[in-house]
Amino acid sequence: MAQTFVDLGIPSDLILGIEELGIETPTPIQQQVIPFLIKDGTDLIAQAQTGTGKTAAFGLPLLTKMDPDKAEIQGLIIAPTRELAKQIGKQLFKYTKYAQDKIFVEVAAGGDKIEMQIERLSRPTHILVATPGRLMELLDAQMHLESVNYLILDEADEMLSMGFREELARVFKETKQRKSTWLFSATFQKHVQGLIDGNMSAKAHMVKVDPKEIVNRNIDHQYAIVSREEKDDFIARYLANHEGERGLIFARTRAGAIRLGQELTRRGMAVGVIQGDLSQKDRDKVMRAFTKERLQYLIATDVAARGIDVEGLSFVIQHQLPDALQYYTHRSGRTARAGKKGVSLTLIEPNERSKITRLEQELAVNFTLVE
Repeated sequence: MAQTFVDLGIPSDLILGIEELGIETPTPIQQQVIPFLIKDGTDLIAQAQTGTGKTAAFGLPLLTKMDPDKAEIQGLIIAPTRELAKQIGKQLFKYTKYAQDKIFVEVAAGGDKIEMQIERLSRPTHILVATPGRLMELLDAQMHLESVNYLILDEADEMLSMGFREELARVFKETKQRKSTWLFSATFQKHVQGLIDGNMSAKAHMVKVDPKEIVNRNIDHQYAIVSREEKDDFIARYLANHEGERGLIFARTRAGAIRLGQELTRRGMAVGVIQGDLSQKDRDKVMRAFTKERLQYLIATDVAARGIDVEGLSFVIQHQLPDALQYYTHRSGRTARAGKKGVSLTLIEPNERSKITRLEQELAVNFTLVE
């Protein structure tokens, strides 16, 4: 019998909020994490990728632990990118729509005026969602974190890959009084383990989700065998045949994303490009145009796409296979959100068929060949 959020211990007023978002059945990570965090709430180390439902996995228990009568920041969530931080903040706000006690959530990230954020944080704030860089600026501006009881690191591996080791070390130092730390990471290379050692309990609760359980079953996985020279024509043809639908196209490199964007624009398609060299202002401009549907397609690199959560995407196209398995899950999970169906189409070269077989085996999915 499938577990419900009631079984996991989520209060009824929060369940009303998540049901309105179409979240009815707990995902594997939620089933494993939520009961532990609500009942015990000590240190947690969880391996989970984007698309597994981890925001609700840590967000719902965190909301139950807040004291609405205390105006200080009691929960601190650190996320690698501005988009992801804002997405988490938005989700927490939606979860509390019918909450009996009002829990106030603020988001602090680069790209917004720090003076406005400091002013907002002077009001009652129970949970702060922040990017590492902006949090450092707030600490330098004399913000204090001595009331933080719960520290959550989301996508810890990505934050370390982006060079935020010193910032995270300072966060641990500034929150020494915390009751517990909850760390979520897609991978556990040495640098992540180095972050855990000395900063978290040696008896921290470990949770690992089998890759076969994290793939959204509403996604139709497809592949096409296309030579490198023919990929632009194939993508342009696919987009023309799916007129009216919106999608995300992944390129492996910044240069590849820019080049493909220029080519599709030349062919008259409404496409934007997100890649690491963009300024925050330009990135926001592209994302705003895509969210408001002034752009029909978005091309992105893997790192630049972190935190992008746009509803209603019919398909994801992968110009090349990603370098690591978890990136396939990250990419494909951008479609088929909120119970809808979607397509993940991967373009491979003739000598790469074995890589599709490996994905099928490791993720327990079936790929369909499209001509």
